[in-house]
Formats: sequence, structure tokens, C-alpha cells
Amino acid sequence: METNGYLDMDLLRFTTAGSVDDGKSTLIGRLMYDTKSIFEDQLQAIERSSERRGDENINLALLTDGLKAEREQGITIDVAYRYFATPKRKFIIADTPGHIQYTRNMVTGASTANLAIILIDARNGMIEQTCRHSFIASLLGIKHIVVCINKMDLVNFSEEAFEKIKASYIDFSKTLNVPDIHFIPISALKGDNVVDVSKHMNWYTGSTLLQTLENVQIISDFNFVDARFPVQRVIRPQSDQYPDFRGFAGRVEGGIFRPGDEVTVLPSGISTKITAIYQEKKELQEAFSPMSVCITLENNIDISRGDMLVKRDNQPKVDQEVELMICWLNDKKMTPKGKYLLKHTSNEAKCVVKEVAYKVDINTLNKIEGDFEVNKNDIVKMTLKSAKPLFFDSYKKNRTTGCLILIDEFSNETVAAGMIL
Repeated sequence: METNGYLDMDLLRFTTAGSVDDGKSTLIGRLMYDTKSIFEDQLQAIERSSERRGDENINLALLTDGLKAEREQGITIDVAYRYFATPKRKFIIADTPGHIQYTRNMVTGASTANLAIILIDARNGMIEQTCRHSFIASLLGIKHIVVCINKMDLVNFSEEAFEKIKASYIDFSKTLNVPDIHFIPISALKGDNVVDVSKHMNWYTGSTLLQTLENVQIISDFNFVDARFPVQRVIRPQSDQYPDFRGFAGRVEGGIFRPGDEVTVLPSGISTKITAIYQEKKELQEAFSPMSVCITLENNIDISRGDMLVKRDNQPKVDQEVELMICWLNDKKMTPKGKYLLKHTSNEAKCVVKEVAYKVDINTLNKIEGDFEVNKNDIVKMTLKSAKPLFFDSYKKNRTTGCLILIDEFSNETVAAGMIL
């Protein structure tokens, strides 16, 4: 498979999660500081802020804690996105809050991530937040977790302390659906094993955090088997140069499309062949996730936004009822049997909450049955019924065709994010 059109291969999106004061923001600050991703004026600003606060060392957490309330409390209460790069790879970081009342923020930050960094305080070991954040990462289909056991300097860089926490997490991770887990002993404050190899932990022979982030393989995370192309827009220039051009623009959300391929249009079920694939006026020999392209077809078929091109012998499920796990994002609680607007890929439909099966206690991961009141930050298994058929896969199979959002029709606010089972 050619990859010259694959624009995001060298981009890794990752999220950080952990309990309050586990050092998430400090870790990100250390990554940016030691990779020289900070401008001189930024460094001077945080040096002055650290001095005013009376901090003994430069407070690298100030690089990510952008809100005034966060700086005053020394905690993260919103999702802070940061960008940095090394010669090997580009990175987008989502620094998410640790408090239980900001579960929705972690779901937001982790929804597009390839990898999650779970921080554990070496003094405290695994706690409820560790389990909660790991469960959410697993629920959101993140296939790579790096467990950073932080503040090793406060336990005298003890190998025994590291191995004890590692063994506990390995035992717990048997309940997760995460195939790739790494363990790294670090000190974000001092910089041990973040970018540079620690001089205090000769017993650890693995990679530093940056080396792990640079080398983790994410190409296999994309679905190149199940061809899915939700149509976002019909392109009809009707110009002198292109009087009869009719193309369908969108982003490939799975599989590989090539000129000459036979495809089926959903929901009509009509089959045709691809005549050409374009990207920025350049004709391509193939297109695959997550490329944005324009596809032309052999026959003049009535296709509009929300329709989907698939392979005839490999189609998604088509149904009006969808079973899913949702995270409720809104201050206003969910209305029983309530009506909402559903957005799935480029498709929109009215829907109704048909049934709430159970809520998840995100501290113990136990099911809470019989409690059907859904409030902000709740994670719930439920069934929706839409006004028209949807074309979907399970979230486990395809993170894009397997997810959706719910919108309040009156306020236009996004009230929930869902993962299809």
C-alpha cells in the first residue's frame, strides 16, 4: 500500500490522565522544556510566575495550566491542548483533569487520542482514579497505554516500589481491552526518564517516555479492511472548464478505495464503479483513512450528504436502533424517553431514547441497575431509535463510524457522546 498521501502518519495524539497532583501538567511541561519546544518569552514568563508564587524550581505545569483558576489552585480543570515536535514525530497533547466531576473533559480529550499516559504517584500506588481513567481509555478504544509511575525521587528511586505498582496494574489491566501497555519509572519534576535517561535508576533498562512516544506503532490502529466513505458534500462546479463534473467529497473513514473499484451507495443500495479519486486537483491511485478526497462515479446516481460509499461484499450494519455506551456531557440531565438530534459521521437524524439499561460506577466499574436518572459525567448503556436508518460499525471495529453525538434540538448544545456496541 502506498503511503505518500497519508498526511497524519507522523502525528501522534495522546492524552494524559491521573489523580490531582500526580504531575500531569508538570510532565507535559517537562516534555516541552527538554525538547526545546518552548519559546524564550514563554520560559521567561513562567520563570517570573514561579518566582511570584514562591516555587523553589521553575513550575513547568504553568505551561499547560492556562486558566486563571487553574493557576491559582495549581490543578487542571479543563482540557488543555498543546503541540510539540521532534525530528521523528509531531505530537498533539490533551492534558485532562483528574477530578471525578470532570469525567466529560477526559472523554473529550481522549476521544481522538492514539495513546493515553496514565500517571501514578509512586508513594500512593494505584487508586480509584487510576482505574477510572484506564477504563475510560479502554472504553474510547485507545490501544496504547503508557503507565508513568511518577515522583520516583520521593521513594528514593526504589525498584521495589516500581515493580509493586507495575504488578498491581498488570493484574487490573486484565479487565481492559488494551493490547499495548508500557511501564516507565519517572520524575517529571527532575526530568528522570522523561526525555533523558535517568542517572538514578540504572536498574531500569527500558525506553524513556519520549523514546516510547516517538516509536510506538499506530499505523495498525487504523481500519484498512472495512471501506467506509461518508459523503460530506456534492461537488458540482458547473463551470466552463468542468461543465459536467459531479464529485463526492468526504473523508475516508476505513478501508482502501481505488479507481475501478465497485462500490455500493447507502441507503439506496445501488452499485457503481469509481472512475477517479482527487485530492487538491491531483488524481490519486488510492485513498485510505484519514485522507480527505473527492470521488467520481461511473453512473449518475442521486447521492447527497449523509450517504455512504462502501464495498458491496463488506457493508456496515444498517438499522434504526442503536445500542451504545454514552457519556452525558450537559448540565441538564437526560430526559427519559427524550427526543434529541443525532449526528453520526456526516448524517443527521432525529432520535428518541428508547431504553437505559444501566449506569457504570466509574470508580468501581460496577453496573448500577435500576437508576435511570442520567446526569452530567454519567456513563450509561442505552438504546436509541432514530427516525431514519443509520450505517454504522461497532466502536471497537471503527472509532469514526462507531461513534455519535446527541444534540439538544432547542439549545443546539452537544449533550452526549456515544460509542456504539
